[in-house]
Parts: sequence; C-alpha cells; structure tokens
Amino acid sequence: MLAFLIRRTFVAAIIIFCAITLLVIMINSVPGDPASILLGPRATPEMKEVLRREMGLDASIPQQVVIFIWNVFQGDLGTDVFSKRPVLDVVMDQLPYTLILISVSMAGAALIGIPLGCYSALHRGSWLDNIVGILSVSAITIPAFVIAIYSVLIFSISLKWLPAIGVGERGNILDQATHLILPAVSIGLNWVGYLSRFVRSSMLEVLGEQHIRTARAHGLSETKVVFQYALPLAVLPTITIIGIGIGYLLSAAVLTEIVFARPGVGKLLYDSVTQRNFPVVMGTVLITTILFVVTMTLADLVNGIIDPRARDQA
Repeated sequence: MLAFLIRRTFVAAIIIFCAITLLVIMINSVPGDPASILLGPRATPEMKEVLRREMGLDASIPQQVVIFIWNVFQGDLGTDVFSKRPVLDVVMDQLPYTLILISVSMAGAALIGIPLGCYSALHRGSWLDNIVGILSVSAITIPAFVIAIYSVLIFSISLKWLPAIGVGERGNILDQATHLILPAVSIGLNWVGYLSRFVRSSMLEVLGEQHIRTARAHGLSETKVVFQYALPLAVLPTITIIGIGIGYLLSAAVLTEIVFARPGVGKLLYDSVTQRNFPVVMGTVLITTILFVVTMTLADLVNGIIDPRARDQA
C-alpha cells in the first residue's frame, strides 16, 4: 500500500507540474498586453510595469513556473488584481458551490445509472433493455450546455416549475435545493448514460465468469447470486469511472454556472479569463487540478483496498 501511495503521489506531482507549465505558456501566448488592457490607454509605462510585476509576467516562462511553484509551497497563490485579496481566499469562497453541484450531480447519476445498468444486464435483449440502451446513448450524446439551456426554457420559462438563476436564499435549505435541481441534472444526465452502459457491460462480463456458473450450479438463489456475488464485482470498476467523472464535471460546471448564473469556480475562472485576471486563473486551475488528482487517487485507493489486484496493477 505504501508503494502504491508513493507511485500515485509521484504521478500527481507530474500532472500538476505539467498543468502549471502549460497554463503559463498559454497565458503568455494570449494576444495583447494584459497590463494595457486592464489599465486602459491612459496608463503610463511605469504603471503597466508595476501591474505586470504584480501578476508575475515580467519574468521568463521558466522563471514564472519556478516562482509560482515556490510560492505555492509557501501557501501563496498570488493576489487578485482587482480586489487585492489573496487568490486562495477568492477561490475558496467559490469552491463550495461547485463541490455541492458536482457531488449532487454524480450522486444522482450513480443512483440512477447503476441500477439501470444492472437491470439491463439481467434482462438482456428485452424491450426494456433496448429502451434503456437508447435513452442511455441519447443522454451521452447531448452536450451539457444544451441540456442546461433547454431545461431553463422548459422548466423555468414555460412551465415555471423551477428557478433558473442563483443559488437560493441563504439559510433556506429547501430554496437552495430547488435552485440546485436544474444545474445538477444538466451536468449529471450524461453520466447516467455512461454509468448505465458501463455497469451493464461489466455485469454481463461478471455473470459469464466461472464462479457465477458454479454458484448457480450449487443451487443458490438467483437473488443471492446477483446481489452477493455478481453485483459487487461488476460495480467495483465503476468507482474509478466515478472518479474520472468528477474531474469532467469540474469542467462541465463552467458553462453550467454561466447559464444558471451560479457562483462557483467555473464562473470565477470564466470571469477571470475575460478580465485578464491571470493570478486568479492560475490559482483556480491549480486548485481544480489538485481536486481532480486527489479524486482519482482516492478512487484508485478504494479500488486497491477492496481488490488488491487493482492495487498491484496501478
């Protein structure tokens, strides 16, 4: 287990380093001088130089990478150009909204997708299996932002069942939950399709293994064979898929938070890019990358604890 954690930590460090390097390269490749855009045409060269120094753009790309990583180890992600607040505080103010959104989305997708996949596998070839397959593929192919736009048009504007924007009244849990329904469905519906198809395929593979046939040959009930022997093995690989899904939901949350005017790191990142607020861009991307890496590591760790073979192969 210790060797597994060391390998995962080393891989995580490489991923984070590559993300930081690519981000610095992309920031320096943006057309135009960020200081001139932020300060306007009347800014003096001295004012522009001060702002470039504050954003860390006065150094070369390798120096920017080294300086940023060194500051990160000291707990300093930079300073917001506009509010002059620490970037870490700015991102942490918005992070809970996004974490709640993706957690509810993935939990709902798992609660619906896994049972659908199991049912389809147990009734392979039936008309219900065909219907579930069609609906699953349809859910996978529709982009999240299209679902978001049409859900607003249908359920908010036409039917007036659910609110379209905001996160709800502070302290009112029911109102906040109501505001969460449409955004969560918008980014979670794709993963209902992914999980149902993946679990169906995995379940069919497990049901064809030797130990399942042996259990049936010994006269065990079908319910016991399915739920005690087949289902745990079929669902096990889904843990890794859910970990990957959480990472993808972090990116899907950008457009969803914009459509529903919700606070969160996605909307923060979008606003920071349009405003050329590069310290906040760097801090937001770093924290979301760390979240993705930690989620994947935890998913692999859970897999390794449940199934030692997965740990040995990781």
